[in-house]
Amino acid sequence: MRFPELAQVYTKMGCKLLLFPGAFNMTTGPVHWELLQRGRALDNQIYIGTISPARDTSAKYIAWGHSSVINPWGEVIATSEEYEAIIYGDVDLDYVEKVRQMIPLRDQRRNDLYEINIK
Repeated sequence: MRFPELAQVYTKMGCKLLLFPGAFNMTTGPVHWELLQRGRALDNQIYIGTISPARDTSAKYIAWGHSSVINPWGEVIATSEEYEAIIYGDVDLDYVEKVRQMIPLRDQRRNDLYEINIK
């Protein structure tokens, strides 16, 4: 999720929901975890779901937690805390198209300046 190219490629292939497993730590998690989720959702106008392990302070690697669902407008529609949990978020694929009509990034993007080749 940290690098935008993967989400761009899948969005060009027609995906409207991407799921990212991740285990950001206690340093990067509080600052980057939600920010990157919202950024990928906004950049690509898609839903983003993230899955993180729950925080275990006795583990060698301590994960931030906070699994989430983000809509194409960049809003957090479901999230957990650091504990083990199941979260639910309504995914409306028609809303993806509505957002894309409001801000037509696909028409405004300058693919002639940078190209991601899908093979």
